[in-house]
Amino acid sequence: MTSAAPTVGSPGGPTTAVVPWLARRNPTVKAAVLLAASLATLGFLDPRPLLGLYVFAVVAVWSTSRLPVRTLVLGQVPFVVFGAGIVAVNALSRPGSPAVPGLPVSVEGLTVGTALALRGLVIGVLTIGFLASTPPRDLMVSLVQHARLSPRYAYPVLAGHRMLTAMPTRWATIRAAQAVRAPLRRGRPRFGVRDAARAAFALLVTSIRGAERIALALESRGLGERPRTVWRPVPLGRGDVVLVAGALVGYVVAALCGAVWAG
Repeated sequence: MTSAAPTVGSPGGPTTAVVPWLARRNPTVKAAVLLAASLATLGFLDPRPLLGLYVFAVVAVWSTSRLPVRTLVLGQVPFVVFGAGIVAVNALSRPGSPAVPGLPVSVEGLTVGTALALRGLVIGVLTIGFLASTPPRDLMVSLVQHARLSPRYAYPVLAGHRMLTAMPTRWATIRAAQAVRAPLRRGRPRFGVRDAARAAFALLVTSIRGAERIALALESRGLGERPRTVWRPVPLGRGDVVLVAGALVGYVVAALCGAVWAG
């Protein structure tokens, strides 16, 4: 008999969705694969193998995490903007044969800049897949359970992640409080550069105070003083071996396809 994939639903009620395959993999294994893949891109300065790796990474993340296409595309916008800046800087600053007559743009700069930009895109799409498929609690437990990370460091990582996820809500609360006292402009509260600076300063102060309270709470619980147990251990099974093997095979095949194209 074959076991069905885990499903998500309300207790005692019908199931609502199937948990994606990537979300059922061990967080420590996924972090190790992400780190290895990021380091592996350092060996390429030719854009064509990196383009093959990028296509493979996009297909692999989308098919295993079942992220909506819109989410996957929007998540890569910051990496595309950063990559465009890298291409521009290298194309204008690296010496070499001119790519466009009359313009200070070199072929070597365009090649290296495109390779560096694609390297960032590969790492970016893999990071999106990791973050979208890894609950913070499971990551913390797996790091303690499998990576042998001390709870003194693992629990603060979890607390910091939760503080980051709470920042948009805090920002909305601060802006709502400012809007109550702000003068109206055409029937709407005015929000200028000074108001944004005040809101950012208030967010910084509340975050620092919250971090201080969390640090005192963690210290009062004596993290690291004695071994700790976990309620729901994170499993490590054959699917994680398949993930490592698939990532290795996909990397080799994508890099070879890019190398053949370059040749």
